[in-house]
Amino acid sequence: MKREIKIMPCLDMQNGRVVKGVHFVDIRDAGDPVESAKAYCAAGADELALLDITATVEGRATMIDVVKRVAKVTTVPFTVGGGISDIKTAEMVLSAGANKVSVSSAAFRKPALVEEMVKVFGADTVTVAIDVDQNEAMPSGYEVYIDGGRTATGADAIEWAKRVDGYGVPVILPTSKAGDGVQTGYDLPVIKAIKDAVSAEVVASGGAGKLEHFYEAIEAGATVLLAASVFHFGLIGIGELKEYLRGRGIKVR
Repeated sequence: MKREIKIMPCLDMQNGRVVKGVHFVDIRDAGDPVESAKAYCAAGADELALLDITATVEGRATMIDVVKRVAKVTTVPFTVGGGISDIKTAEMVLSAGANKVSVSSAAFRKPALVEEMVKVFGADTVTVAIDVDQNEAMPSGYEVYIDGGRTATGADAIEWAKRVDGYGVPVILPTSKAGDGVQTGYDLPVIKAIKDAVSAEVVASGGAGKLEHFYEAIEAGATVLLAASVFHFGLIGIGELKEYLRGRGIKVR
């Protein structure tokens, strides 16, 4: 049986506000996180992501007060990422009302942290995010980036995804730096390459601009469809997207 597809609006956070950039820069304001979360739950979102996009670069932990306020109005599973670099912070985020934590830079720098989180909190609460960019020197053609897409690591993205999968993480969230915020479509080769290499669910992230892009991501192997700009700025409604996918024979909630 085909897996049910989930729609996941993403609230990128900076200074307590929802923002959206292009290629991880050129940030503009997109609203209040609590109001946005409430609206997305009412509109039929299946999950929500809240990413504190500058926490790691600024060397601080996630904004716990924002997590608490958003958790109060959220009626769907809710993933929080950004600045979660140890067990204590993950515990604070989960205690504040998040259902899952997403780790990226810290996971890459300290892979043992991923194993520990899976052991302490259970696999279902851990997502590993992987920021990637094209690099022909890599075996797969994709390199892992950390620090909010600012730092190249010299590591092959597909090899890292396989390693993460080996820790028992059930969801891997790759975001293509080239695709972020440009609305020209998800980076389908990287979704497909990761899906072919792992048993985890793969989230499509970075680049959705029209309805067909979501369908293409499913065809490439994604089962969770994450987007920000198109939802924040009212270009595509969640109900409209679900209707479109149903019309293409896709199972959605």
